[in-house]
Amino acid sequence: MGVKFKDIVSPKKISFQDLDGRIIAIDAANSIYQFLSSIRQRDGTPLMDESGRVTSHLSGILYRTSAMMEKGIKPIYIFDGKSPDLKGETISKRTEIRQESEKKWKEALGKGDIEEARKYAVRSSRMSSNIVESSKKLLQLMGIPFIQAYGEGESQASYLVENGDAWAVASQDYDCILFGAPRVVRNLTISGNLADPELMELNQVENNLEITRNQLIDIAILVGTDFNQGIRGIGAKKGLKLIKKYGDVYSVLEHVEADLGIDPQLIRNIFLKPEIKKDYNIKWDKPDHDGVIEFLCAQHSFSQERVSSAINKIKKMDSTQKSLEDWF
Repeated sequence: MGVKFKDIVSPKKISFQDLDGRIIAIDAANSIYQFLSSIRQRDGTPLMDESGRVTSHLSGILYRTSAMMEKGIKPIYIFDGKSPDLKGETISKRTEIRQESEKKWKEALGKGDIEEARKYAVRSSRMSSNIVESSKKLLQLMGIPFIQAYGEGESQASYLVENGDAWAVASQDYDCILFGAPRVVRNLTISGNLADPELMELNQVENNLEITRNQLIDIAILVGTDFNQGIRGIGAKKGLKLIKKYGDVYSVLEHVEADLGIDPQLIRNIFLKPEIKKDYNIKWDKPDHDGVIEFLCAQHSFSQERVSSAINKIKKMDSTQKSLEDWF
């Protein structure tokens, strides 16, 4: 879910031409949840193969990634490692929401209320270890590099951009700018037709709000993050006003006489000092056409014609700007 910064951070519209030839680090968990939530049948039932295994994520990875690559984007997927202990409460709440939503989804199906069923079905999405492993297998067959992070995938993806190994992180959340990503692109992995991408730039956010990244993190702590609940009654706009008035989260807490129940420095350290994998290897390989067909069509009931078409998009490069050697 991430920190709620919509009221103070406004991404700017960009075009896919702005991303042509760019390396983009994709927050895998963020993207896969989007696929699991949105790629469903009309009544909310996820796509499944003949054996009853969920395939919504595989469909999203194949068709969305091939569409991006056709437009000249070079993706790297970043998978989450171990979450900080402070995220435990957030994870528990999300699990409760999914379980309750799944219950209401089935109740709506029983009543024949298709619209209500789909609404709750979207909220019931869960990412199992099988979904993660099958996602990695498909990416490998497609020749798309991925990195298994030690900790939060967003922090690892942000490091790639800071380190010059990627141009931007692709994520719908605002957390990546807290992790120090210079650039974050939104709408790249939303399923369906390609939506207009949006760009957030950390230095532009800092300049517009007239604050530092550390102060931005302090606002997030006041509002609430995946690692703390925040202060009741403080949203992004009020948090910004308080931080600009008092300077930092500790001073704000003194003046509003509130208690976070945790030392803010612990939350700061999650964003400022994450555990990062630095010995990664990034390489795009030519897609294994037969391997993808075997995996998706023979094992998961996909249409061979549609799968071949998607793989051909990856193989087909813009001859006016790129050669195969530029990519692989």
